[in-house]
Order: sequence, then C-alpha cells, then structure tokens
Amino acid sequence: MRCSGFTLVFLGTWLSLTVANSIWAGEPVALGEGDLLSGIPGSGPLTPAVIEKWLADPANHVELSPVLPLGLAAGAPEIKGIRENPLTRAKIELGRQLYFDKRLSSDNSISCASCHAPNEGYGRHTQFGEGVRGQKGGRNSPVSYNRILSDLQFWDGRAASLEEQAKGPIANPIEMSNTHDACLATVKNIRGYTLQFDKVFGPNSITIDNVAKAIATFERSIVTGPSPYDFAEALKPFKNLSEDDLEGLKEDEPKAYARYEKLLAASKLNPMSPSATRGRELFFSAKVGCSICHVGANLADEKYHNLGIGMAAAKPDLGRYEITKDEKDKGAFKTPTIRNVATSAPYMHDGSLKSLAEVVEHYAKGGTPNPWLSDKIKKIELTAQDKQDLVAFMEACTGPFPKVETARLPE
Repeated sequence: MRCSGFTLVFLGTWLSLTVANSIWAGEPVALGEGDLLSGIPGSGPLTPAVIEKWLADPANHVELSPVLPLGLAAGAPEIKGIRENPLTRAKIELGRQLYFDKRLSSDNSISCASCHAPNEGYGRHTQFGEGVRGQKGGRNSPVSYNRILSDLQFWDGRAASLEEQAKGPIANPIEMSNTHDACLATVKNIRGYTLQFDKVFGPNSITIDNVAKAIATFERSIVTGPSPYDFAEALKPFKNLSEDDLEGLKEDEPKAYARYEKLLAASKLNPMSPSATRGRELFFSAKVGCSICHVGANLADEKYHNLGIGMAAAKPDLGRYEITKDEKDKGAFKTPTIRNVATSAPYMHDGSLKSLAEVVEHYAKGGTPNPWLSDKIKKIELTAQDKQDLVAFMEACTGPFPKVETARLPE
C-alpha cells in the first residue's frame, strides 16, 4: 500500500521543518557547519593589509539569517538578540578575534576562551573558573555554545543578555582583572581592530558596548550539530512505513524521499546504542522526569532550580536569590543544556560532580535536602542498568562543534 496524500503532505512538511528554513530576514546561513568561524581565509600573520582586503568584500557585511541544524531547528522561534544585534560575517569574525585575544586582560594571560575553551566543550575541565595570576572563582565555567537560544546569562541569570555577559569578565578582578578603559585602549592600539570596528560599527566606535556586541555575535554562532539522538528522532515518523509506503514516497515526493535517505545514512553513521535508546525512554518518562527541566530544542528550560548542590555548606552559594531576593530562589541555579554535556565535565554550578554517572546518582537519591529544594526533585528508584542507560543517552546528545580558528589574531 502506497503512502496516502495526507501522509506525504505530513512527511514533506515535517522534513521541511527539520531542515529549519530560517524565519529571520537576511541572507540564510547554516550555523554549526561551514567556515563561518574559521577566520579570515589564508594563513600567516593577520596584517592590516589582509584585514583591509577582506573587509572590502561587501558579502562580509550582509545581514545574516541564522538557520539552526537538525534538532536545534525546532528552537528557531526562540532565537534571542539578533534583532538588536544583527549577525554579519564581519561582526562574527571580529568577535572571534576578541574571544580568543588574551590582550583584553590586564596581564595578557586570559581570554574568554581561557574559561570557555573549544577543546573542553566550551567550558573548562577545572572545578572553578581560573583567572589572572591563577585566581579561582567559586563557580564552574558555564558553556558558551547554543547561547543563541538563551537570553539571561551566568548560573544566576544576572546578565540580561550575551552582550551584558561579555562585559563582565573583562573588569572582574579575579577573571581578566582589567578595566574597560584599559581594555579599550589596548584594542585602539591594534590597527587590525580599528579597521574592523570602523567598518562594522562606524567611525570612533571602539566602545565596551561594541566589544560586547562583537563577542556576543561570535558566541551566538557557536551551535552544536546534529547528534545521534537527533537523527534517531528525525527518523521516527518513518518507522511504521512499509516498503510499499516508502516506494510511494520515493515516486510521489522525491525530495522528501531524498531527505529521508540522507537522514537514514547519517543515523547509520551516528547510531543510538541500545543502551542510549533505553536511556532516552527513561529521560522523557514520567517516572524519571529529566525532561521536566531539560526540555525544548536545547534540552534546557532556561529556568532556575534548587537541586541541593552545595546547600550543606556553612555559607552556601544562594545563586538566583542574590539577584531576585525572592525566598523561593535560594540555592537555585540555571538549568544547563544536555546537548554536548558529555564534553564539559565537571558538572553543577560548583563543579562538584565529576561525571555524568555522579549527576545521575545525585538525582536518583532525590537531591540534597534543604528548605528550598525544588519540588521537581524526587527520589527515583533506578537499577544500575537504568543509570548506565541515562548516561548513554546524554552521551548520545553529543553533536559536532563547528570548526573554529583559535590562534590567528590581528598583529
């Protein structure tokens, strides 16, 4: 029996959604792939002449309309900040340079990437963030990818936007330990930067707000690619189709069938293990309830919850409460994304849990009791196999990071 017209229409519509046609004005550009973060083409020193030639290309200043990859695509309506701070290739590249430039710090030793490193899951594998002179903060470095779907930043949400967040570490005495004025003086003294700011923002535009806008633009362009979980989910509408149904799809909707074949091939290259498949069912089940908070395209609700982490301390970190002064927010911290979480150990706001297995154990025991423990945290009866399966599922939510140039900066 061949597919009905309704089925074909449904599948064609569903597939068009998964490839995420952009809903924003501007030139569509796929995030998470290509050379968008690879820097100005070429090798060798990034001289003013090289920068000037690249800036002369009008294509680098066209406003871009972000297209999110499979999985994240469902979050396209939730994209934050690009109306106020549009994406362009030139602004992304300027932000990339600033993100990796240690000269923004007081002693030329710390950049944004020092705490949010591409090779450490855009976080750090240290318990706490480390700044100039080896100073340590009191919180684990949050990841800087998939921020295009997030507005409030930091574990406690104290920054209203990525732009506001980007300014903070520069002047923080235990992070980059600089002043905004001293940072700007450094940037103004680098010819390659003055050329770019003039072209991207206009004459005399080297301000801390524009430094932040450039860094935020780069960070919004760091997104995770499709994971084994995403390919498996994308294939679910086809699971119950017979050979005749698929043959009908091939004949009547060749483009939809071609997309199906592409998904199938990708899924075979990036398979969900049986353990991860069982873990997926547990993760989204009412019994375990991980998806109460880890929900949506980015598997994070963008809200704040007390899990009991650190609350046994004599003077616990009260998290969101310090911002809102609302009693219910004591000890509450922002839900992190599950996407690529396997790349960014240790875990929790204080980096106290070293592995995903420890995270599962913490939830299984019902968190750490305290007066403000979230009502979403309950003790869960899990077998050893259940726990392994949940870890396997979270690992299966890992997709590729986009290729990024980390070293080539203006002279």
